[in-house]
Amino acid sequence: MPVPRPAPPAPEPRPADGGQPPTRCPGCGSVLAPLPDQEPGGSAACGRLFEETTRGLREEAASDPRAAATVALADDAYAAQHPDPDAPDRLRQALERLAARFGTDGGTAAPRPPRVWQTTVADVAADLDVVDLPALVESWARSVGEDWARATRT
Repeated sequence: MPVPRPAPPAPEPRPADGGQPPTRCPGCGSVLAPLPDQEPGGSAACGRLFEETTRGLREEAASDPRAAATVALADDAYAAQHPDPDAPDRLRQALERLAARFGTDGGTAAPRPPRVWQTTVADVAADLDVVDLPALVESWARSVGEDWARATRT
């Protein structure tokens, strides 16, 4: 009886449309469809997802103080996960605001960002159909502050 041979390795998954495979955001680690441009601290796809996820809140922010506060919190969470090397004050200020809001260490002394994030904007976007956006942003921002605080302690 012949000896069975192992199956050849499966090919890398490719999108059905033949396009590029997903890429990992260098900022938060989210795996998203690639876009051609890069943003400071993150991928263009991640930046676009953030813009789309918060667009409705941004439109309401001028007339709704609660929406404006949620947008500011989302901006801080995104800035903390996607540090721009050319704008270190942006990261420092975002971490200070997150620390003040949630009582975390802030991570301003951390030599580098956390290697793994509990929550990213991709998680926020994925849960929009079942959870209110302000609650998602609150949870995301809190986890970003906690991740930075842990990075400071290690």
